[in-house]
This record gives sequence, structure tokens and C-alpha cells, in this order.
Amino acid sequence: MDRRTPLTTDYVERTSVNLGRDDTREIVNNTTPPLTQEVSSNELNGTEQECIVVRALVSSIIIFLNEEKFIQEAIESVIDQTYSHWEIVLVDDGSTDASTEIAEHYVERFPEKIRYFEHPGHENRGMSASRNLGVCHAKGEYIAFLDADDVWLPHKLESQVKILEKYPEAALVFGPWQSWYSWRDDGEHTDWIQNLHVASNRLVHPPGLIPIWIKNEEAIPGHCATLLRHSVFQKVGNFEEDFRDMYEDAVWLSKVCLETPVFVETEWRSRYRQHSERSCEKVLRLGQMGEARLIFLKWLAAYVTRRQKDNEKEKEVGKILQQVLWPHAHPILNFGLRFTRQPTKEVQRLIKRSVQAVLSVEARRWFRTQLNRYKCWQLVGKGRLGGLVPIRRNFGLGQGQCIDRYYIELFLTRHAMDIHGHVLEIQENTYTHQFGGDRVTQSDVLHVTKDNPQATIISDLARADHIPSETFDCVILTQTLQFIYDIVAAIRTCYRVLKPGGVLLATLPGIQQIDHSGQNSYDEFWRFTTRAAQQLFNEVFPEHGITVQAYGNVLATTAFLHGLVREELSQEQLDYRDKDYEMTVTVRARKPQESPA
Repeated sequence: MDRRTPLTTDYVERTSVNLGRDDTREIVNNTTPPLTQEVSSNELNGTEQECIVVRALVSSIIIFLNEEKFIQEAIESVIDQTYSHWEIVLVDDGSTDASTEIAEHYVERFPEKIRYFEHPGHENRGMSASRNLGVCHAKGEYIAFLDADDVWLPHKLESQVKILEKYPEAALVFGPWQSWYSWRDDGEHTDWIQNLHVASNRLVHPPGLIPIWIKNEEAIPGHCATLLRHSVFQKVGNFEEDFRDMYEDAVWLSKVCLETPVFVETEWRSRYRQHSERSCEKVLRLGQMGEARLIFLKWLAAYVTRRQKDNEKEKEVGKILQQVLWPHAHPILNFGLRFTRQPTKEVQRLIKRSVQAVLSVEARRWFRTQLNRYKCWQLVGKGRLGGLVPIRRNFGLGQGQCIDRYYIELFLTRHAMDIHGHVLEIQENTYTHQFGGDRVTQSDVLHVTKDNPQATIISDLARADHIPSETFDCVILTQTLQFIYDIVAAIRTCYRVLKPGGVLLATLPGIQQIDHSGQNSYDEFWRFTTRAAQQLFNEVFPEHGITVQAYGNVLATTAFLHGLVREELSQEQLDYRDKDYEMTVTVRARKPQESPA
């Protein structure tokens, strides 16, 4: 039998509910086809009501190599899942530290739920071979991968199983992950949520995601954020074992997305731990990231060619890959073309390499200072930054995504779980549906005048006594308060109309231009800092319920003021935060569960 073929994976879970003591669980075998539904709920025994639920097994595959610092936390994040019908397949990739002993300890504690495997001779064979070994021994209908230094949020499996059952045509589901720095509690970096660069909460058919991943490498999902059907391996095959440490996830996910539909969700449910011993960090330190990416792109181009699909969309993928790889296939010709088009930059590169080869460190520092002065003179001379008019006045509209909107959507992605139930948004309900999805049961739109056809409530937030109190589970207030003179009155309205436990998600302009484009007739009164926002919201909301953050840096802010757009900056340039350049200020304010009398 093919070891990738899932075995019988169903079970019956009896869960005691409505008890005055801890829940008890009993697991027995069952051969009923996989379901996720209530089967019976009729027996009463005193205060105990018993229901039988049949669930599909999820195989959680954790591969590890010398992860004694983190592996326990990863395993515990699986044990703590709200979806309880899981197994853990631990695959040791040749560890020499205590992580092997930790893994074996968990096998002893949970012999029916956790199993341990290693390569022959305790050999180190890389991530792809280790994942293949885990898949070979997985018994579940669904498979979830988790690296030993990452963790899942408790609802990860339950939420993603529901999605795959709702969309049987999807081979896998994935969402963004949280880039997790705060585990160190050193305050040097701020956690952020991955931008997938694709509309979420929808099915994406082949090969829709591949062009996005070629152009935006940071949009490739991590394995920790996915859940897939075991059967997908029969369609696309195993992980490519030539990719040991880098791009092994991108390679296999590309195979899947070229073959089958996948579902992209909004919510993040995984924490991707950032630390210096990650394989990608090691590659970055060695300066080999470009080489690793080139190997991946060449593999992908060869794979697309071998498929020989008579499909216009897949042919377009091949064309994009050819364009990306052309400079590498013709380096001399490419250099000549670049020199012809931008001779100054090519001369600068040649001079820089020559200087690095012959000059001392002190001399190179002096030369770098002079070169930076020359670059600044170039910018001023061309009028790009030194001129009296911006490059574009209209925030970059029509050129791509406005930079402040990138930060606003990053903020809303991070707090998407707050957007649920009855939601109020200003002017339109785009963000309500984009980030709330199926969690939203009712949507209202507030506008100050009657000329907005989407508006269901006509009111000024500062004078909105006719809106019933404790009505909304969430209020989305993006780039609005700068138009309201009596800010505190508007915030009091938001507090009043929120239900107990409800959340206000607000964004405020920091260092931004004033809009005189004539698109609206409202004057802007204010610009904000994080300190101002904190004190303003403290006047209405309890201090412990308020979280204020700012996004931006000198480059992103300058680019935004000149009307440049997100696509004209790199991910690293956008996501770096400088506390002295607060471009967009964000506030999450939560109303207490028990409103004061």
C-alpha cells in the first residue's frame, strides 16, 4: 500500500457538557465516513448531557533539528487546540541537542496521540525529506505542518477544518502568519502580520497565486499557516528533497497551486518565530539569499515547461518567469543594456567594487560619505526631492495602493477577529466585508450627508444621539476623526453605541498631506501623534482597553508625501517602523464587558 494513502481516520468523541466539574472525554473506534456534525444529543444523566461528534483526524507534523529551546512550546500549542482529534507526528532530522529527549518524553506521555520518527542512522536529510517521512506515517485525512520553533493559536485547526469541509474543491487553506518578535520581549522589533497580496476569504484557481509569488516573494505562505488534504500528495507528489533548507515550502506549494484550487483566508492563526538561528537568517548572513531564490525560480520555470499545459494562464506564468530569469541567463548582455540605460548607476557599481577591493576600511568610509553626498546632490538636481512640487499630488491614486492604505489594511488584518456580529463603518462597508467575512451578521454604513447611496445611517458622529446605545459589536473608523472638530464627542458616540465588550478600530493621519482634491467638501482639522491619540481615547475608554501604535518611517513618509505607492517600495522599506516618523496612527479601543452604571 502507498504509505501516503490515509488509513482509517475516524473516531467518535463523547464530550460531557454542562457539568459542574471538568469535562471528561472517551475515544472509541468508529468506521463512519468523516463528518463534522452532531450525531446524537438525547441522553441526560443528572446534570450531564452527552453528545457524540464524529470528526476527521488531523495529522500535525512537526519536524525539528536542534530545537530544544522551542519544541516544547510548539507541541503544547497542538495539545491546546480546540479541535481535539489530532495526532502529532514528530520527525527528528538528526538532532544532537536535548530536543530528541523532549520529543521522546511527549511520546511517553501521549502514546496514543504522539509518535516519533527519524531517518536511518539518525541522519540529517533536510526539511523536505523530513516532511516526506512525516507524511508517509501520517494517518489523518488532513495534514498540518508546524516547525518546532513556531506555534499555533488554539483555534487554528478547528477553524481551518471547517473551511476545508465547506469548500471540498480546495486542496488546502492558508492565511497570513504573525511575524513574531515579541516572544523575546526585548522591545527592539514590533510584531507584524504577513501581507498575502491577494484578496482573502475566497477560492483561488490555478495558477492564480504563482504570478503573485514570483513578484512578491514575501507573500508566499508559511507551512505553519496551512491545512491540507492528505489526498493532495497523490495529485502533486511529495516535497522535492533537493530543496533541503530554503524554498522547500515555495516549491511544494507552487506544485499544489498549479494543479488545484486553494482557499485564502483573512485570519492569522500561527506565530512565525523570528530568531537568528532560522535557516533563512543563516542564508541571509552568508549573502546567499539571491542565489537560493534563483535556484527556486529556475526549478519553477523547468517545472512549468515540463507540464506542457495548453492553458493561457499557465503560459503567462512561463512568460513572467522568462522575464525574471532573462538577466541571469544573459548576464553580459543585461549588463550592457543596464549600462546603456543607466550609465551613472553602473559606473557607481564598478567604482564601489574596485574601491572595496583596494582601499582600507577608513578610506572606504570616507569614500562612502562622498558617494552619499553625490547621490543627494543628484536627487536635488533632478528635482525629485529637492523641488518645490511633489512627484504626484493625488496620493498616488491610480498608480497602485496608497501607502497609508497599506498600513490601514495591515492594522485591520491584525485585528480581523474583532470584526464580527453587527458592524458599523464610515462611508462604505468595504473593510467590514473584506476583513469580517462570514463573521459579520449585520452591516451598517454611517455618512454625514444623504448623497451616499450606501449609507444606512445619516449622522454627524459628534451629534448622533438618535443612534441606539449598545448596538454594535465593532465600529471601523478609518481616516475619519481628522474631519471632526469635536473629536472627544465623536469618540463618546462610538463608546456609547458599542455593545459591552465591543471594539473600536480607528486609524488617524500622522505626517500626511492635506487633501484639497475636491473629492469631498469637508475640511481637515487635525493631525495626530500616538501620545495625542492615547490621551484622547483615555478620556472615554478605560486605559487598559486601549492599544495605540504607529506605522511609518522617514522613507515611507517621504514617499507618501510625494504620491508614491506601495508597489514602488520594498516590503522591508514599508514595514520598518521609526517612532520619530508616525505616518499612520492606529487605535484599538475595547469597551468593558460590564458597562459602568
